[in-house]
This record gives sequence, structure tokens and C-alpha cells, in this order.
Amino acid sequence: MVRLLEVVSPAGRLLAVASAVGWVLGAVLGWDELVLLGATGLVLLALACGLTLGRGAVRVDVSVAKRRLRPDESTRCAVEVEHHGRRTLFAPEVELPIGRDRVEVFDSGREVEVAGLRRGVIAVGPATTVRGDPLGLVRRTVAMTEVVELFVHPLTVPLAPLGTGLLRDLEGCTTNDVSMSDLAFHALREYAPGDDRRHIHWRSTAKLAASTQDGRFLVRQYLDSRRAHVVVVVDGAEQSYPDPSVFETALSAGASVVQRAVADGIDTSVVASGHLSGRAQHVLDVFARAELGGPSLAEVTARAAAAAPDATLLVLVTGARHGYGDLRAVATAFPAEVRKVVLRVDPRQRTARSASTAFTVLTLRRLGDLPVLLAGGTLQ
Repeated sequence: MVRLLEVVSPAGRLLAVASAVGWVLGAVLGWDELVLLGATGLVLLALACGLTLGRGAVRVDVSVAKRRLRPDESTRCAVEVEHHGRRTLFAPEVELPIGRDRVEVFDSGREVEVAGLRRGVIAVGPATTVRGDPLGLVRRTVAMTEVVELFVHPLTVPLAPLGTGLLRDLEGCTTNDVSMSDLAFHALREYAPGDDRRHIHWRSTAKLAASTQDGRFLVRQYLDSRRAHVVVVVDGAEQSYPDPSVFETALSAGASVVQRAVADGIDTSVVASGHLSGRAQHVLDVFARAELGGPSLAEVTARAAAAAPDATLLVLVTGARHGYGDLRAVATAFPAEVRKVVLRVDPRQRTARSASTAFTVLTLRRLGDLPVLLAGGTLQ
């Protein structure tokens, strides 16, 4: 019954009620005219329902030429409509929703250009066949395809390589943790019981023995190295930004860093306004899904720390409404050996760079200043 009511349009429901009431009144009052009008309305409604029965011998296929775009790009959707058997006068039409405000109507195959898009995820489909009557009393739709998502990534700016320590990461980048077995040499120290004799530096030991007549051994000490793993966190909390345009700039800045890191072959994880990138997912798709009004900065940073325990560099992108104390508290979600860079987007301030013992703070006025701001190995 519920599905039947969904198929009948408001005009059809009005006709059904008016016909039933007219028939009853005509029978009670003895007015044959009302009975005839009521019967005619119900017969029209029954015939309209009959025209919507069956799926129709139609095959619909939707293909998108390019699913990942920039806001200034366009793509084309090819819709194939194949009618099996004999086409009738009331053959079903095909509707293809594109986003929230656009619906294309077909009766045969064609191509549709999709342009003028804003950052976000645009749903194309599902393509549905529409069967109804000429009077619009009944309208029945049947989904024929799945939804295809178009990812419109934010605008990005080209950046220089993030640095030799991250770019050519064949052995990993060094940390401040001392180790007895690694590839990054640190210093020599006196041999202690339990040390591996393979790490004795015989040339330095011989020089020490020749100069001081001392029989002590010197062993090599190293710094722990780990493979570079960049984590980019973009704050999506509404209270962090004065207006949505600043949030869009923050997304563009974070996407620019990620795009450069991927081009450099660096392992990259992204958390943008609560959306976490997956291994089987295009990394920039997270920025397309991000929306203003997500979890707090502390929540998304903690989620990023849990998802990337082997991180070596944290790039935290946020607005200008967080103080130094708040940023320092948030950054403690990552270990002390992880290098931390905070990128604050503030269109009211000058682009500037300041460093502290805890992290480096970069103030970005507009997106075009990002290459200069990150020049000189800021993220090394």
C-alpha cells in the first residue's frame, strides 16, 4: 500500500478522493451525473496505473570519462539507452541526476558535459526509468544503475620537493634516538660489557692505544632511522575559521603538501575534517569529502596519531583562532621525535614563519604564498 501511494502523484490522489466522494454522494443523492463522473475518474486512474506496470525492456549504462577533477576542469557522462523489443508510444524516459540540482532527461543515448563544479563529491545517478501516463496521475521510477561519484579536488599550487632527507629516503630519515645498530653514524664511545664486538672501530682504537698506551676499545654509536611518513591533518571545526573561504584555503594548502609528498614517493596519511585516507583510496579524495563543521582539532589529531604510529613529520593545518598553548597541547598526541609544523591560515596577517622548541608555526595569508613559505627546507 505504501509503495502504491508513492507511485500516485498528488494530482492522482486528488482525483481518486474526488471520484470516490462523487460516486458515494451520487449514489446517496440519486444523481447519476456524479456517479458517472466518479466512475470515469476511477477508470482513468486505473488505466494510468496500468501504463506503469512492468520494468520495460530498457538497458541503461552510464560511464564517466574522468572521475577526479579540479574545479576548473570538466568531464563528460556518456549515457547509453537501449530499448529491447518494440518501442511503444509510452516508452519510459530515463532521468540522470547530477548533483543535487541538475536532472538530465533522455529517451535515447547521449553525452552530457559536467562543468562549473565546486570542490566536493558530486553524485551522478542512479539513472532511473520513468513510466507514467500523459495526465501525470501516476509516476513510477526504477533505478537502473549505481551511483557514480565525481571527486572535485581543491585547488593546489606546485611546491618544490620537500627536502633530500624526505625525498631520497632509501635508508629512512634519522631521529634523535641513539641506537647501537643502524645506518646513520653518530659518534664513538668507550666499549661497555654487552656491546656487540662487530661495532668496535678498530682504527680509532689503535690510534687511542698508540697515543695513550690505553687498552680501551671504542665502539660506533648510531642514530635510529625510520622511513619517512608524512601526516597531514586539516582542522574542520567550524569555530576554527572566521568564514568558509578560509577553510577552503586550508584544504588547498593541505592538498598541495600531500600532492608534493606523493610525487616525492613519501608515505602519506591524511585526516581532513574527520575523514581519514585509506590505502586503496586516492589520497586527495579525502579533501573532496571534507566539510566545515567536523570534529575538533584535538579529536582529528588524536585519530591521525592512532592511524599513523610510524609518523616522522606532522603538518597541522588550521585557522588563526587557536593559541600557542592549544596547539602545543594538541601536538602532544604525537611523540616528541616527530617533527611538527603548524600551518595557520589567516588572511588578516602577513605570511610569516616562526620556530619554537616544540614545533614550527607558519602563517599563511593566501594560497599563492605557500611555495615561498615552504621554500628552504621548512618541512625537513
